[in-house]
Amino acid sequence: MHTREIITTDNAPAPIGAYSQGIIANGFVFVSGQGPLDPKTQVLPSDITEQTRQCIRNIEQILKAAGSSLDHIVNTHVYLADIADFSAMNEVYRSMMSTPYPTRTTVAAQLKGILVEIDVIAMAD
Repeated sequence: MHTREIITTDNAPAPIGAYSQGIIANGFVFVSGQGPLDPKTQVLPSDITEQTRQCIRNIEQILKAAGSSLDHIVNTHVYLADIADFSAMNEVYRSMMSTPYPTRTTVAAQLKGILVEIDVIAMAD
């Protein structure tokens, strides 16, 4: 029998659509795309560096609620409103993730009012 455990936390932005913050299934944690909104202050940082940092903080909180961590991420998808922001995003990403780095795909996408969105798959603890 397959089971899914829904993960929710007030320490990351609440879903604004028909999706869950995270789901544990088959030993993995699947985290929905996280934007850069600070869930406590409702502030959206203005630059790519701070937006990337906040996206990863939001992911970290969902993983924590699932009993996992950034160190357990195996796959990442990064969506950038402007591919020219790749280097700045990558600097922050590199500083917040540990080696061995997860696999990653980075693409330019039309994002609604944000510069970056990130989703991940991590191993559950």
